[in-house]
Amino acid sequence: MTEVLQLDCVVIGGGVVGLAIARELAMAGREVVLLEGEAMTGSITSSRNSEVIHAGLYYPTGSLKAELCVAGKHKLYDYCRERHIPHRRCGKLVVASNEAEVAYLEKLLKQAEANGVDDCRLIDGVELARLEPRIRGFAALVSPSTGIIDSHGLMEAYIADIESRGGAIALNSPVLSGELLNDTVRLSVGGRDPVEIEAKLVVNAAGLNAWAVSESVAGLDRATIPARHYAKGCYFSLASRAPAERLIYPVPEPGGLGVHLTLDLAGQARFGPDVEWVETIDYDVDPRRADKFYAAIRRYWPDLPDGALQPAYAGMRPKVAGPDAGGGGDFVIQGPEVTGHPGYVALYGIESPGLTASMAIAHRVRGLVL
Repeated sequence: MTEVLQLDCVVIGGGVVGLAIARELAMAGREVVLLEGEAMTGSITSSRNSEVIHAGLYYPTGSLKAELCVAGKHKLYDYCRERHIPHRRCGKLVVASNEAEVAYLEKLLKQAEANGVDDCRLIDGVELARLEPRIRGFAALVSPSTGIIDSHGLMEAYIADIESRGGAIALNSPVLSGELLNDTVRLSVGGRDPVEIEAKLVVNAAGLNAWAVSESVAGLDRATIPARHYAKGCYFSLASRAPAERLIYPVPEPGGLGVHLTLDLAGQARFGPDVEWVETIDYDVDPRRADKFYAAIRRYWPDLPDGALQPAYAGMRPKVAGPDAGGGGDFVIQGPEVTGHPGYVALYGIESPGLTASMAIAHRVRGLVL
């Protein structure tokens, strides 16, 4: 008979959100084991994004994205200062390229204020040119509390907190299947050392694989699993000096925030992501997509030279709403009341602003189970 390992809490998924949840539970005094199917933590979605600390402008008021982004932003800046995690509150500009788009900026300003973001303001093209001489636009919305962060430094700090509280991280440990028992959850874990686990609490924070994990859990009502959609986003890098000191965003497109200019902490510029709805996961960057990037970027940086963009990397957004629904969709965080089991929590559609919101998401999960 196979020996079953008895555990207190198991978090499935070692991306930034799974790590934040494991940290929160460990800080609350629970014994936590985090299972990550890959050879290292944070190697999928958490390492394929813009590394932006979002202010919370865009999301519908009252949504989890709005609430947890704004709360998470404040927690994240405090945590970065406390733990000396590299970051910079560089600010961003949302640029209207013509007069017709100014109405969107006015609407966005009201949305931001309704979400509790009270530091934004509108500026005209003259002030925009003064702030960022190489950027052109009819007007812009200034968001001072937007920033950038070393996401791997953040995840390393989360790991240090988990381990300092007695938690453990098991790499190369994919969850193959599960079963809801009376008051525990049983998991079959693969990898080099397969094991059967029974845990009082299991949190499915597996990101792109969250749907597959839940689909493998016997006894879970399939009606609780939301629709699954993938939006691929490609990034292109710029070899020359960045044309701006702030992040530059255009007016958003369905499913994303448009091809924007972001900076890393070394000051290098990258552009993206675009939006491509796909059925399967792949991370290839088609160089031909650069044609659309040049057109999109030149709306706010008309002097972008030909041949300046190089393919960089691609990421996948796990979404609960597809293109027919406008490509938005909120975070889905299901506690025991929704999953129907006292020991099973599931998260779906944790895309942007998941990194920004990670500590607030973790706090929300803690509130559902403790």
